Amino acid sequence: MKAQLDVIGMVVEDMGRSLAFYRLLGLEVPPEADGQPHVEAVMPGGLRLAWDTVETIQSFYPDWRPGNGQGMSLAFRFDTPAEVDEAYEQLILLGYEGDKEPWDAFWGQRYAVIHDPDGNGVDLFAPNAES
Repeated sequence: MKAQLDVIGMVVEDMGRSLAFYRLLGLEVPPEADGQPHVEAVMPGGLRLAWDTVETIQSFYPDWRPGNGQGMSLAFRFDTPAEVDEAYEQLILLGYEGDKEPWDAFWGQRYAVIHDPDGNGVDLFAPNAES
């Protein structure tokens, strides 16, 4: 069997709140998408990131319930370590929940972890200058 990853989907409580967070990270999603039950953004290379409201998922899967683990996260690359620090600080100031403050990881990156409005882990990283 051979398959190609085409879409990464997330289920969200509040579409507008979730999209506002991801716009801060540079994703281009039109403002009118905030009221939609399903939204997609095409990434460079063609991979799609999709958001569905809980109500949309439960319309065809009535017994769906959110998971309780943190098995998956999205990682956003920045050009410099300073940009990681700035992005983390800005997101914290806007009220988003930090999970791990920026640090110099042993694998040669400046790294931080924050939660999106639905509690999903979002990694922020950049190569360290000496890497």
